[in-house]
Amino acid sequence: MRITPRRGIGVAAATAALVIPLATAAPAAADPGLAALARTVTVRGVENHLRHLQRIADAGHGTRAAGTPGYTASRDYVAGVLRKAGYTVTLQEFPRFFTTELSTAVLQRVSPDPRTFTPTPPRGGSLGEFATMAYSGSGDVTAPLRAVDLVLPPGPAPNTSTSGCEAADFAGFTAGDLALVQRGTCNYRVKALNAQAAGARGVIIFNEGQPGRTGTERSSLLGVGVDIPVVTASFAAGEELARAAAPTVRLRTDVVRDYGSYNVIAESRFGDPDKVVQFGAHLDGVDAGPGVNDNGSGSAAVLEVAARLGRIPTRNRLRFSFWGAEEYGLVGSQHYVANLSAEEKARIRLYLNFDMVGSPNYALKIYDGDDSDATGGPAGPPGSDEIEKLFEKYFDTLGQGHVGTDLDARSDHDSFAQAGIPVGGLFTGAEELKTPAEQALFGGTAGVPYDSCYHEACDDIDNVNGEALALNTGAIATAALVYGFARDLPGPDTRPVTVARTLAPAAHDDHAGAPAR
Repeated sequence: MRITPRRGIGVAAATAALVIPLATAAPAAADPGLAALARTVTVRGVENHLRHLQRIADAGHGTRAAGTPGYTASRDYVAGVLRKAGYTVTLQEFPRFFTTELSTAVLQRVSPDPRTFTPTPPRGGSLGEFATMAYSGSGDVTAPLRAVDLVLPPGPAPNTSTSGCEAADFAGFTAGDLALVQRGTCNYRVKALNAQAAGARGVIIFNEGQPGRTGTERSSLLGVGVDIPVVTASFAAGEELARAAAPTVRLRTDVVRDYGSYNVIAESRFGDPDKVVQFGAHLDGVDAGPGVNDNGSGSAAVLEVAARLGRIPTRNRLRFSFWGAEEYGLVGSQHYVANLSAEEKARIRLYLNFDMVGSPNYALKIYDGDDSDATGGPAGPPGSDEIEKLFEKYFDTLGQGHVGTDLDARSDHDSFAQAGIPVGGLFTGAEELKTPAEQALFGGTAGVPYDSCYHEACDDIDNVNGEALALNTGAIATAALVYGFARDLPGPDTRPVTVARTLAPAAHDDHAGAPAR
């Protein structure tokens, strides 16, 4: 593991200037003792959690994906650390199907010119020319292959192709055939469902073909409902199949569907229960590998901060969340938010999300709460801009560059944003390519993914950048102290006015807090 920061920045150094943002954001919390407390959150502690998650993956056939023994062991480890730290811990079970690939898939051109395409193993190994999609059905089909509204050669920009996005694309499709569909415009689930409705017995969705969109993708159909085999394929494999004359193809997938998983929710025993400051990271990985950066890094950093603050009497209630099945479409966090009452939602004053905070070729990205970067991403609910400013102040105080990143729907913050709760967080990049401007700010290599092991078997203990991990862990500790002790929190107070609040508005205004509810 890369535990030595490139410029020698550790959590202790990263939190040395805490008094400034604390004094600015929360006068009552401008206490050098709190800055000293933040320094007890060490990168060594985070690394210890990461090593434990790696050992869990090693014992669980190389994965910590939802529905596997590796996830169950990860859940139990995190819950044990939190209980020991003094939290009230809830294991929230949620019912949902998950898919696990039992054996290696098969994709063959039977005729003309028989050829077997290189598969992606169910766990571990490099990406092949095709890969089974999460939530795919099982089956072994040999049938004619029909191209569906392809754009070959590919258009100049991503999402030029609309292949399979409309039911009309399958007009004249022969039921019982296999469908060849191209990536672009709509998500894979839409394409697969349209193909299934047209009578396809299996679907091959190949990459679109522009730079950065040529290789095989590990991806998900985002839920059950597709009962036929569905695989992704590289652009080269898809183009080869598309240009064959009336090809007959064999497609085989071998998948089992598991049921249910868990979130881990830890509630502090201190602070105003009507002013909840919630932190979260997804705990699951993908089938392919240990998931140490994605998202062991976010989970371990949040866990270490929680462990150090568990017995601190904050003004506001701290809540730490570790989500299951994020990789299957934010399933755990969506279940959690959907099952909150209106009153419970109103008590959550903000939610902070940390997904991949140690990418090897990192950029320090702050969720853009108000779309001030004008990149076209959605602005968050009111108050999200204030969270963005806190993280900007943290990095500015350190003289550390930072960039914005869109509040898109790729991680668990979206579940809270959709409920109108102010959101924010940090991210260091996934499969996208680092820009020259980011190389100038953060070092590393432009034109290379932030994490070349994203969703791969190599996302292991050696796939984490110690400098990024230290800086972001310091930021999480800063946010926990600022918002844990702040008199005023971001966003409007949406709690309903009650008699108790009217008569005793300052009932929880002391540092001692209130007993857990």
